[in-house]
Amino acid sequence: MIWTRREWMRRVGLGVASLALPRLASGSARARRKPNIVFVMLDDAGIGDFGCYGQKKIRTPVMDRMAAEGMRFSQCYTGSPVCGPCRCILMTGLHSGHCTRRGNRAKANPPGAGKDRGLVPLRTEDRTVAALLKKAGYVTGGFGKWGLGNAGTTGSPDKHGFDDFFGYLDQVHAHDYYTTWLWRNGKRVALKGNESGGKKQYSHDVIAEAAMGFIRANKDKPLFLYLPYTLPHGKYVVPDDAPYSKEPWPQQHRNYAAMITRADRDVGRVLGLLKELGLDEDTIVFYTSDNGPNPPFLKTFDSAAGLRGTKRSLYEGGIRMPMVVRWPGKVPAGVVSDFAWTFADFLPTAAEIAGARAPEGLDGMSVLPTLLGKPQKPHESLYWEFHSPFHQAVRIGRLKGVRFGTKMPLELYDLKADPAEKSNVAASHPDVVRRMEALLKTARSDTPYWPALPTRRAGKPKRARKRPKAAGT
Repeated sequence: MIWTRREWMRRVGLGVASLALPRLASGSARARRKPNIVFVMLDDAGIGDFGCYGQKKIRTPVMDRMAAEGMRFSQCYTGSPVCGPCRCILMTGLHSGHCTRRGNRAKANPPGAGKDRGLVPLRTEDRTVAALLKKAGYVTGGFGKWGLGNAGTTGSPDKHGFDDFFGYLDQVHAHDYYTTWLWRNGKRVALKGNESGGKKQYSHDVIAEAAMGFIRANKDKPLFLYLPYTLPHGKYVVPDDAPYSKEPWPQQHRNYAAMITRADRDVGRVLGLLKELGLDEDTIVFYTSDNGPNPPFLKTFDSAAGLRGTKRSLYEGGIRMPMVVRWPGKVPAGVVSDFAWTFADFLPTAAEIAGARAPEGLDGMSVLPTLLGKPQKPHESLYWEFHSPFHQAVRIGRLKGVRFGTKMPLELYDLKADPAEKSNVAASHPDVVRRMEALLKTARSDTPYWPALPTRRAGKPKRARKRPKAAGT
């Protein structure tokens, strides 16, 4: 058959187009795919425990590399200085004056609590980031410590948007690293290597491996992966204290350091798998800790980075967290940001990343503009409360107020000039004190489980004996 020039060109053109169509379609599908969202949270590691925040003894190469490849925040805050309410705030976008769970144990026993006395679970009506993302087309997985409702309660993770959850439901159970069982989607899973006193299955390792399996199984779908690792929370038990075995520290301190490095290693494994599967550029990863460190590690490691307070305190050492965010090609690399935000901001941020609508009435706001290197209006104020003992904190700009009990005088600190909160400047700013005292009354809702007490109770958090130079602000 003899073709005319026009026919030949037409057929060649169709052939070239047919070769290009699959590539164009694939590229279009990739462009339309919602970004994966990974949120990694260690348990009880302080802001000073990571190399990119000044740590000299504990090795955290993965967080340090993420900070170089992404954005490191100097003023990111948890929602609460202990694990239960911190997780509630992260999941719901409500701060500790509004969220359902405001302490690890309530002052009053919730109806139907039974053996879970004092453990207030999420309510059926509580809206979580997992449920929002699931509705937006994400497959959702949680691996680690839940702490917001045991099996059979309204707060179990399967009732709040998680397609797959594996780990601990109860925060006390999470103290046992060689437990004989864990929870998976409402069912007990035996760790047979730990039966009859055996210690062959370290729970963190089992959980970390399950998370890797979740990524592999859902590599072709947009995924939300929540990794609330249990390390380095006590009990301070680890299979191997390397690379610190020869350090002249107490054994507890060697174990603590090894637990942080082990968790950091597993964050690196997640990043490596994302790259192996071609998902690296499609995934935003948040890496942080849940609350400030415990006092034993201040001297050896400067775990609070010179900030006042530790876990269970609303001074900066108890609530200012390490936070690095990495998203190749989207989040600017090597940037240190002093934008102040809290875990309550995660839900609206994740919603914007996913192209979903966040619920009305949240305390948090999306910080995606900041993550993308764009200017953003700061919060008008940030609020915290804690109940063991009852105290409140509020931040407006560079000034932060702390008050123990509703009738006690407000302490005021200039965080830019005094990040370690050594000098109470309340007398110099009576107008700010009055404004903050008004906020302390209106920023919270009443609840029988978490009453606002009029006077400070015993147990006021103590200052660290030494306050080395504070982390940069």
